[in-house]
Amino acid sequence: MNASSANVTMVIEYRDSFSKAVTKNVIVVVLGISINCINAGLIHTFCKHQIFYMNPRYILFIHLVFNDMVQVTLTVIMFVISYIFYKINVSICCVFILIALFTTENSPLNLACMAVECYIAICVPLRHVQICTIKRTLMLIGLIWVTTMLSVLPDLFITLATQPLGFFHSQVFCLRQTVFPNPIIIKKRDITYSVFLVIVWITIFYTYFKILFTAKTASKDAKKARNTILLHGFQLLLCMASYATPQLKDALQQWFPENYTDSLFASYIIVQILPRSISSIIYGIRDNTFRKYLKRYLLCKVSIP
Repeated sequence: MNASSANVTMVIEYRDSFSKAVTKNVIVVVLGISINCINAGLIHTFCKHQIFYMNPRYILFIHLVFNDMVQVTLTVIMFVISYIFYKINVSICCVFILIALFTTENSPLNLACMAVECYIAICVPLRHVQICTIKRTLMLIGLIWVTTMLSVLPDLFITLATQPLGFFHSQVFCLRQTVFPNPIIIKKRDITYSVFLVIVWITIFYTYFKILFTAKTASKDAKKARNTILLHGFQLLLCMASYATPQLKDALQQWFPENYTDSLFASYIIVQILPRSISSIIYGIRDNTFRKYLKRYLLCKVSIP
């Protein structure tokens, strides 16, 4: 959600040696394929069994997984492009950046919605069925997309209004600040992200402490929900690290001038790749129901009716 959060890539501004470049690209591609294979298995399991797509919790989860798959795919593509072509057409870069921004900004909002669903399930269980319906869940996902579009599309409109036509036919190193260079966009972005973060963090803390209080005297499910929200908070914290990427890049350049590209690569793995692998852990491994069906799928056993 920052100048570089949507960047989907910690693109390298200084060129590596050939062997180092190949090594980094192989690592990124392998990690990207591995995460997407796991997430594809989660989506396949979700689609094959009615128990999941009739449950609001799993619908929100699979929407998050879909966002992760798009984000990881764009990350890998942009990372490889930054080494092969270095600069690409502005119009093509705009498409990549816009999609990346949509999926990047969707994730924290989706995590907040999942935390609220956990809160309702544990703290207001008798009303859970009435409040968390399939229709309302789909409307909520639609609202998430509308919110992110209202946040992101003004960047494109401002650029279209302030940049000459020739700018969109030029070649640039694909970053958000190179395709949306107007300073007004930076101010708008900072205000928007501050509002988003305050709302999401208040939601995470409120639901966590409400469930924590309930879990002291309630069932094992309440305690598990509390731990799930902690994981959501950790995932959100990792996502937030990308918001401070410009400041991080400046600091890395000052602290490690001789190993700047290696530092950027390490931060790229932590900020962009690691958060996309947590969703599969939370529901693919920790959730008993999903784990049971996923295990059958992975072991190529007969599907559970």
